[in-house]
Amino acid sequence: MEPQKDYVLRTVEERGVRLIRLWFTDVLGQLKSVAISPAELADAFDEGLQFDGSAIDGFSRVQESDVLAVPDAATFELLPWADPEEPSGRIFCDIRNPDGTPFEGDPRWVMRRSLAKAAEMGYTFYTAPEVEFFYFRHGDPEQPLAPLDNASYFDLTTADVASPLRKRTITMLEAMGIPVEYSFHEDSPSQHEIDLRYTEALSMADNVMTLRLVVRKLALDRDLHATFMPKPLNGVQGSGMHTHMSLFENDVNAFHDAGDEYGLSKTAKAFIAGLLRHAREITAITNQLVNSYKRLVAGDEAPTFVSWARNNRSALVRVPVVKPGKESSTRVEYRALDSAANPYLAFSAVLAAGLKGVQEGYELPDEAAADLYTMSRGQARAKGFEELPMSLSEALDVLEESPLMTEVLGEHIHEWFLRNKRAEFAEYRREVTPFELRRYLNTW
Repeated sequence: MEPQKDYVLRTVEERGVRLIRLWFTDVLGQLKSVAISPAELADAFDEGLQFDGSAIDGFSRVQESDVLAVPDAATFELLPWADPEEPSGRIFCDIRNPDGTPFEGDPRWVMRRSLAKAAEMGYTFYTAPEVEFFYFRHGDPEQPLAPLDNASYFDLTTADVASPLRKRTITMLEAMGIPVEYSFHEDSPSQHEIDLRYTEALSMADNVMTLRLVVRKLALDRDLHATFMPKPLNGVQGSGMHTHMSLFENDVNAFHDAGDEYGLSKTAKAFIAGLLRHAREITAITNQLVNSYKRLVAGDEAPTFVSWARNNRSALVRVPVVKPGKESSTRVEYRALDSAANPYLAFSAVLAAGLKGVQEGYELPDEAAADLYTMSRGQARAKGFEELPMSLSEALDVLEESPLMTEVLGEHIHEWFLRNKRAEFAEYRREVTPFELRRYLNTW
């Protein structure tokens, strides 16, 4: 990493950078930042920047509050929206204890630990998320939400008034070294999708955090509000973050087998089986909000049953069709994940579930050939399909009893996440909603 540090320090000097923002996330995936001057950057690389971890959700207790933010030089980028007269840069950080050991409350450390386990097995983990979000005219929760358009899938008409904003967002992302594969208007009014190009999972988690900031910042510049809330509108589909993933052994896709009828290797089948067997255990991580479970309902084009299929979008795990000659792109797609998940924890969870299947040699169950969107709970159970948790509370119960997730998250994050999310659900249960007033006030 020394050459990379030297490159960053030289770039900062040559470009006249005035401010460097050190980025990291709390356990829930909220982006945090500490700004330093260029004069402090070399010391930050060598010693880390000390700050009070007790002020960050899920970090330290008051009596053990000090932690260090250690910049990862490989993540340095200039901020393209900064004043050209006063350039600024950003660097993602790893959080460490004062003695230099990794801090157990750092989601990025959870991701590093998971990737290290994959590396021990000979694998590199790649992901490519499809990030969905909404634009609204304001972000006032006390007022009715106001979409910008009534467009639908792939519309490129005057109905899709946000196209220029989406285009500017892509330009900003690519200026920060984040390649975009696709972008388009999604199914719901004022809903959009940006698909990021495949890369190694830690870099992709950093990219997702950057994308969220860029989307919201550029919307705010136009007095608009962008949200990654999974289900902000009734009667239309919510925002997912369908994530494509694969394992590579050096430059070889470990999921591909030309001799298999599905084109899937034994590793791929066991990985999918691991995702299915542990799907309920990881759902609280991949879908962490009370609101997440308003999306995971029948009829909203989101999975509700634990299943897999080839090119069947109603399944939880889908195996996309691979173009002839593109066998190296063999991958699986996990469709429950939503856009509000902490990407470091979510990618770690799905990786751990898949690797458990590979380690233990799980058998892949039969493919789901039917349309699960139209299948009743009774029909699904009769065919042997488990149901994903129907609420955050149920998902937390399953997470709490999962040895796999306790190991992946570490006791620090596992315990804090459960405590924080149970408090969120308890607050939700005490809230009287507009639905209840409409349904019961004049009837009962």
